[in-house]
Amino acid sequence: MFFFMLYLYMVLPAVILAIWASARVKSTFKKYSRQLSASNISGAQAAQRVLYLNGLTNTRIERIAGNLTDHYDPKDNVIRLSSPVYDSTSTAAIGVACHEAGHALQYAQNYAPIKLRAAIIPATNIGSKLAIPLVIAGIILSYYAQSFITIAYIGIVFFAVCVVFQLVTLPVEFNASHRALLSIEGQGMLTAEELKGSRKVLSAAALTYVAALAVSLAQLLRLLLLVSGSR
Repeated sequence: MFFFMLYLYMVLPAVILAIWASARVKSTFKKYSRQLSASNISGAQAAQRVLYLNGLTNTRIERIAGNLTDHYDPKDNVIRLSSPVYDSTSTAAIGVACHEAGHALQYAQNYAPIKLRAAIIPATNIGSKLAIPLVIAGIILSYYAQSFITIAYIGIVFFAVCVVFQLVTLPVEFNASHRALLSIEGQGMLTAEELKGSRKVLSAAALTYVAALAVSLAQLLRLLLLVSGSR
């Protein structure tokens, strides 16, 4: 009952926020996908403009399957845009495409937060797999010998690394959106009214990262209370 109450009061509200944020970004993208730009440039063309005007002539832009699967792959130096973004001339597509171009600029210009995020990815991958199993194992084994609780705390440390990764992701995403909007406005890709559509789409997308961090922080606090309560 104690474990359930912890989840109910600490984690569930953050999960509900995350679900709402995910639904909101989809509905916002859908709404502004119907707002076509007067410039009539596609998402792929918009991203290409941002890259070329910043001297990034070697970064490729490719089409990828799915919806809102857009991302920048630093390993292959490729911006991958989903079909609803790649070909569309909507304000939503242009905003998303330029956001991904913003990530390419971050890597090219050695933006500190994205370098930090890239550096902790290996530890995050390990932590995401081991954190919960270690916490559970530590709690169970602590019933036989209290010293085993150390295993649970190691699991919490692994989970905390994942939280740090999500925390660092926030400035990375906000900065990419800021770069995108500055480029769109500076290069006259959208009118002032159209730019509001791109801004709303990117703001909705940013909220999903805030919600994900809230869920992880709530989970981290819950794990700490579970482990300390089992001592």
